Amino acid sequence: MTVATEPLMPSQISHEMGAFDRFAEHASRLASKAWFFVFCVVLVLVWAPSILLIQNIDTWQLIINTITTIVTFLMVALLQNSQTRADHAVQHKLNAIADSLADLMEKSSLAKDAKELRAAVGLEEIESTSHNGG
Repeated sequence: MTVATEPLMPSQISHEMGAFDRFAEHASRLASKAWFFVFCVVLVLVWAPSILLIQNIDTWQLIINTITTIVTFLMVALLQNSQTRADHAVQHKLNAIADSLADLMEKSSLAKDAKELRAAVGLEEIESTSHNGG
């Protein structure tokens, strides 16, 4: 059983990133640029006529297959790191908004709704996809 911890608010999050996180963020930004796509297209355009030099279709296909597999494997890991950090940042912002809204609701006649809203803050930490009642 997972013990729910108090959800962090954005002001409680450290703004320091580790070396891998900085590298992943930089790689994510580079991969989202138009020139990176152009580079990929140029790579394929340079590879395609190389069949005339290599003349062995298996080796020719292995070259592009190896290059694209390695790049894809590394990019998935880097982009997933960036995506996970972005998801956590959004969740912390939503928690802060919900917490502030609950504070406002408690001051009005919506105390019951405020209780439900407070229960939702941090719900992503304890929610299970395998026990969702469906």
